[in-house]
Amino acid sequence: MTDESDATRGMDGAGQRRELTVRLAVPEMDCPSCAGKVDKSLGRVDGVVDADLNPTTGTATVTYDPDRASEADMADAIEGAGYEVIGGTDGDEESTESASSAGGVDVAPPSEVWTSPRAKKTWLGAVFVALGLGFEFLLTGGNVAVASVLEYPLHVADLLFLGAVAVSGVPVVRSGYYSAKNRSLDIDLLMGTAIIAATGIGYFVEAATLAVLFSIAELLEDYAMDRARDSLRELMELSPDEATVLRDGEEVTVDAEDVAVGEIVVVRPGDKIPLDGTVREGESAVDESPITGESVPVDKSAGDEVYAGAITEEGYLEVEVTSTAGDSTLSRIIEMVQGAQAEQTETEQFVDRFAGYYTPVVVVLAILTAAIPPLVIGDPVTAGVAGYELVFAGDWGTWFVRGLTLLVIACPCAFVISTPVSVVSGVTSAAKNGVLIKGGNHLEAMGEVNAVAVDKTGTLTKGELAVTDVIPVGDADEATLLRHAAGLERRSEHPIAAAILARADESGATEFPEPTGFESLTGRGIRGEISGETYYAGKPALFEELGFDLSRARADGTSDPRTDGGVASEGTLEADDGAFATDTLAALEREGKTVVLVGTETELLGAVAIADEVRPASKRAVERLHDLGVEHVVMLTGDNEGTARAIAEQVGVDEYHAELLPDEKVAAVADIQEQYGDVAMVGDGINDAPALATAEVGIAMGAAGTDTALETADIALMGDDVGKLPYLYELSHTANGVIRQNVWASLGVKALLALGVPLGLVSVALAVVVGDMGMSLGVTGNAMRLANVEPETPELE
Repeated sequence: MTDESDATRGMDGAGQRRELTVRLAVPEMDCPSCAGKVDKSLGRVDGVVDADLNPTTGTATVTYDPDRASEADMADAIEGAGYEVIGGTDGDEESTESASSAGGVDVAPPSEVWTSPRAKKTWLGAVFVALGLGFEFLLTGGNVAVASVLEYPLHVADLLFLGAVAVSGVPVVRSGYYSAKNRSLDIDLLMGTAIIAATGIGYFVEAATLAVLFSIAELLEDYAMDRARDSLRELMELSPDEATVLRDGEEVTVDAEDVAVGEIVVVRPGDKIPLDGTVREGESAVDESPITGESVPVDKSAGDEVYAGAITEEGYLEVEVTSTAGDSTLSRIIEMVQGAQAEQTETEQFVDRFAGYYTPVVVVLAILTAAIPPLVIGDPVTAGVAGYELVFAGDWGTWFVRGLTLLVIACPCAFVISTPVSVVSGVTSAAKNGVLIKGGNHLEAMGEVNAVAVDKTGTLTKGELAVTDVIPVGDADEATLLRHAAGLERRSEHPIAAAILARADESGATEFPEPTGFESLTGRGIRGEISGETYYAGKPALFEELGFDLSRARADGTSDPRTDGGVASEGTLEADDGAFATDTLAALEREGKTVVLVGTETELLGAVAIADEVRPASKRAVERLHDLGVEHVVMLTGDNEGTARAIAEQVGVDEYHAELLPDEKVAAVADIQEQYGDVAMVGDGINDAPALATAEVGIAMGAAGTDTALETADIALMGDDVGKLPYLYELSHTANGVIRQNVWASLGVKALLALGVPLGLVSVALAVVVGDMGMSLGVTGNAMRLANVEPETPELE
C-alpha cells in the first residue's frame, strides 16, 4: 500500500524505515463485511502500510508511516467507513508513539448494547410502529388523513410509520451510504436500499417494519458478539494491572508495565501474581489454573517459578521478576489466542468465497422478482401447491415487496459469522482450561485426526526416575535395605542415585551410614565401606561376578501372578528363604525397570527397582481417546524394547515403536499417516520437533515454562497433564460439528425462505426475524455451547 516513489520517506537516522503500529477498538465492526468496509477505507489513506482487522475482537491493528499519516488519520478513515473508534488519541506524534508502544487495546471494551443511542432510537421506532398498527387495524375511525404529498393522502398511521422509519431507519440508511461509498455490497446497503425504496413508493408499513426489526436484529447481534468477546476479556483480566514492588526497602504500588526484570514484587495471600518470576522468599500454595488449567494448587517456595495471573492461596511470597508485563506467559497466551482468531480456517475461506457469489446472485434475483412477474403475469393466476391455494397477481406492488424480501435474504451475515464465532468460543474456552490452540485451522484439524502418536518420556511418563519396588531378602527389612542403598548412593550423581535418596527421604529415614573408600565401578555399580565392611550397589551382573547365583530369580519364566497388567505394584514382589523368589528379577526387567541390588560379597540385602513412572492420567487418556473415536493410538520412544513394551501394555496403546532416533520418529509418523490418515503428534516440543512438524497437528506438553514449545507447536498443553488430550480432541471434534451445523442450517434456512418468497409465503418481517436476526443469534448461541465442553476432573475419573 506504499508507493515505490515514497520508499525513501519515513526513514530513521540509520536509514531504516520507521513504522508505527496502533491497535484501535472498533466495537461495531463485528462481521467480515464490516471489516471489508474498514479495510477499503484505510486503503485510501496515504502512509498505511498494513491493516489487520479482527471483527471477532472488534479491533483494528494498523501499521503506518508516521511521516505521512497519524493515528488521527486512521481513526478518521475508520469513522469514514461508518464505525465509531473508541479510545483513540488526538493523533499528535508523541501520543501516537505512546499509544503504539503500549500496543493499544486487545479487544473492544464491553458496550451497553441495550441503552446505547441506537437502542433508544430502535425502541422509539418500535413504539411508533405499534401505534401505527393500532390505528391501521384497530382504531380505524381515528386513522384520518392529516396531510398529502403529491396528492397522496397521509393518514395518522402513515405518519407514525414514517416516524419509525426516520427514527430507526436513518442509522441503517446512513450505514448503507457508507457501504455504497466504499463499494461494499453488504447487509447495510441492502437494507438501506429496501427501506428507501419501500418508503418512496408508499409502502410505509413494510418500510417501518423493516427498519425496526432490522435495528433490533443488529442490537441482538451486537449483544451476541459482545458475549463472545467476554471470554477473551476474562482471559485478559487474569493478570493484575498493578504490582507491589520493593524499592529502597519500601513497598511501592506501581503499574505492572513499569516493573523491570530483576525487581522484587510482594504477593500476599489471595493476591494475583502480577508478573512471571522466581520465588526468592516465602512459601504458599498457588492456584495456576488460569495458566496451566490444573485445578489443584501447587506448593511454591524459594527457587520455584511462578506465572502472572496465578493466585496465592495462603502465605507470603517475594518474587524476582523474570519477564516484563508484555512478555509474560499469560501475555503470550493472550496474543496467540488473538492470532488464532485472526487466522481463517479452510471452512471460513470457503464461506467467504461462497458469500462473494451468493449475495450478488440473490440481489439479481430480487431485481428480477420485482420486475419480471408484473410484465409477464396479467390477470391473477390461482394455483394449488401442497394443499394451499396460491394467487399470483401481476401488480407491481406485490412483486416489489417480494423483491424487497429477497434483498433481506441476500444478506449472508449468519452464514459468514457461523465459523468465526465457533472458533472464538472454542479457542478461548480451551485457553481457560490450559490448552493453547494457535489457530482455528488447528482446531479444525485436531477434530479430524484418525490417529494420535504420543512420545513416551515426559508425555505418557513423568520423565523422572522414581523407585517403584523395594524387595528385601533374608533378615533385612525395607528400612535397612533403603538405608544402606542411600548411604552408598549419596556419593553418586547418577539419576538413579537421586531416585533412591528421594525414596529414602520419603520413608522417613534421617540418618544414612557414611561410606568410606567410595568407588564407582563403571557400567556395573558402586561400592564403599560401611562399618568396616564393603557394600555394593549395582546391576545383577555385578553380584553374579561376586559369586551369587541369581539364575532362579532371573529365569525368564511366567510373570509373577501378583503383578497388575504386567506392571508390579509397589512392594508386591517378595523374597523367600534369603533368596529372591523365582522370576522376581526377570519380571522387573520385563517391566522395563532398572534393578539395583544391594549387599556385601557374602550377603544380599535385597533389590531396589527404579523406573520412569507412568503418569496417573495416561491410561485413562488413551481409553478416553478410543471412546471418543480415535482409531489408533501409537507410542513412539527412543527407549529400549523392554521398557517400551512395559509402558505400552500399562497405558493400553494400540502399537508402539522403540529405540527410535528423531528422524526415525518422522518416518514412523509418515507410516501412520499412510495407514490411518490425519495424525496428531504429542511430544515435548523440542526433541520431537521434526515429528511434530510432520504430523497434521503438533501438540507440545508442559509448555507453560518453555518458550520453544509455545512458539513451535500448533497446540500447547500448558500443564504436564496428558489427561487434557481427550478434552482437546472432544472440543475440536465438537467444534467441527458446530461449524457444520451453523453453515448448513443458515444456508438451509436462507434457501427455504428464498423459495417461499415468489410463492408469497414469506413476508419482510419473517425474512428479518428468521433469516437474519434468528439465524445470526442461532449460530452464535450454538457456538457458545463449546464453552460447556470441559476436561474430566480427577473425581470423574
